[in-house]
Amino acid sequence: MGAPETSFMEIEVLLATPEQEPVIANLLELYAHDFSEVSDLKIGVDGRFGYDPLPLYWSESYRFPFLVRANGDLAGFVLVQQGSHVSDEAEIWDMAEFFVLRGYRRHGVGLRVAHDVWRMFAGRWEVRVAENNLVARAFWERAVSDFTGVRAESALTEVAGKGWHVFSFLSDALPNNSFEPERRR
Repeated sequence: MGAPETSFMEIEVLLATPEQEPVIANLLELYAHDFSEVSDLKIGVDGRFGYDPLPLYWSESYRFPFLVRANGDLAGFVLVQQGSHVSDEAEIWDMAEFFVLRGYRRHGVGLRVAHDVWRMFAGRWEVRVAENNLVARAFWERAVSDFTGVRAESALTEVAGKGWHVFSFLSDALPNNSFEPERRR
C-alpha cells in the first residue's frame, strides 16, 4: 500500500454496529500490540491481548464505538465514553481508545478523525496519554491545539498507580452535527 494522499481522501467515522464488534476486536489486537511498546500489557495464553470492556460499547448508553474508513477501506477505530477516568465527573467525554492503522499515520488521518469525533460530542473532553508515550503525547498536543486554536497543555496526574498526561478542553460543536448521541439512548 502506498502512502495515502489525505487531501483527496474521504475519511469517515461511522458508528459501529453490534455485528461489527469482531472487527473492532481484531483491530484492538493491533492497537494493543503497538501499545505494548510503552505499557505493561501482556499477551494472554491464547495469543491475544483481549479487551474485556468491548461488549459494553453496545449495551451501555454512555459508550460509543466507531470504525474509521479512508476511501472506503478500514483505517482504524475510536471508542468514546462519557465519564472521566481522572476526576470521576460524569459529564466529561473521554477518548477511551483511538487507533489508526500504521499505513494511514503521519498523513493527517488521525487529526481529521479526532476533530470529527470531538465535533460529534459537544462539551468538556479529556484525552489521557500514558506518561511515557511521547509519540502519542505529541500527536494529542497537536490535535487538541489545532482543534481549539490554543496551545494545548497537559496535566500530569496519577490514576490507579499509573502516570497520565491529561488534555482537557471544550468542544462547542453545533447542535446540528452529523451524530447525535441521544439517538442511541
